[in-house]
Amino acid sequence: MLVAALFLWAGMVGGISFLEAPLKFTAPHITVPLGVGIGRIVFHALNKVEIGLCALAVISVLYLRPDRRVGAGLALLSLVLLLQTFWLLPALDVRAEALLSGNPPPPNSLHLLYIVAEVVKLLLLLGTGALAYFTLNRQTLNAQRRHVQHA
Repeated sequence: MLVAALFLWAGMVGGISFLEAPLKFTAPHITVPLGVGIGRIVFHALNKVEIGLCALAVISVLYLRPDRRVGAGLALLSLVLLLQTFWLLPALDVRAEALLSGNPPPPNSLHLLYIVAEVVKLLLLLGTGALAYFTLNRQTLNAQRRHVQHA
């Protein structure tokens, strides 16, 4: 369940943040306000799913007790997700609301910071997922060997 949650989460982040988000603005007749409005809906939905997958991964780590590096990776992932959920997304929402109401806000680096957080999160998801897969697989093989030796 842990490995599946991490790789499903990685796939969603990759598909939405790095494929859907930039491509929507290349569609014919998509205006910036329309693209921003769609983006807000999609990223809020993604964030809710991410919270669920993160919770599932945390519960799995507590149950399975894999290598500490898996727990450290998940802790960093949780931190990035918390920063996005409680700081970056709300701050970007304020900017989007201003844009949608016809008052474009002055430029800042929040959007770039969100993109950097998405890159970090995707790399952590892939790395932690791979590490979880290999360490849990090794734990299973070791447990099977111990079982055969005692039989």
